[in-house]
Amino acid sequence: VIRFHSRPQRLVYVQDTVIFILDILYRDRDYARFFVLETIARVPYFAFISVLHLYETFGWSRRADNIKVHFAESMNEFHHLLIMEALGGNSVWLDRFLARFSAFFYYFVTVGMYMLSPRMAYHFSECVERHAYSTYDKFLKLNGEELKKLPAPEVAVNYYMNEDLYMFDEFQTSRAPNSRRPKVDNLYDVFVNVRDDEAEHCKTMKACQTHETLRSPHAVQSSIEADAE
Repeated sequence: VIRFHSRPQRLVYVQDTVIFILDILYRDRDYARFFVLETIARVPYFAFISVLHLYETFGWSRRADNIKVHFAESMNEFHHLLIMEALGGNSVWLDRFLARFSAFFYYFVTVGMYMLSPRMAYHFSECVERHAYSTYDKFLKLNGEELKKLPAPEVAVNYYMNEDLYMFDEFQTSRAPNSRRPKVDNLYDVFVNVRDDEAEHCKTMKACQTHETLRSPHAVQSSIEADAE
């Protein structure tokens, strides 16, 4: 495993370059930008799961909790993507092409990075999630009052309010299950929830770098309840 305390310089350059390009291409086109970001955001979790399944197939390791948590993370990002699509972020063909082409390339980069050093891959994903949090936070500060006047997309209401929230709890490894239940009264609330989700992803990626074996939040809760009996 490669050990480091900050991002490798090449990864810093890659991330900063991508951010710079997106800032230029999607100036004043926030929903399209978010669509691209959320399409790409799912990729690391697909890559992590792919490598973990490969290792398990060859009998090199078995980390069921990691796979479960990463799948839950991918489902959360999937619903972010559905929200951005509902807001029209995928209406332009070129945006869809750019998002999917970038995701395809990013998948193989992440697989290689994860096989070389899981810690490095998790650290890079932590930095990406931190940038996502900052992006949504800035958007909320600039557009908060207008967003409060707009209705929440149905897909957001269903995800945060009406669906089984087992998988929603599962990706938040810094919290006990059922401890976070967002409200969805308007579009502002939706983006607050998306922003806060990114913060939880960031915490989970950080935990992956420091814990030899990641524990599922529900597995931890079950152990606590069993010990209490």
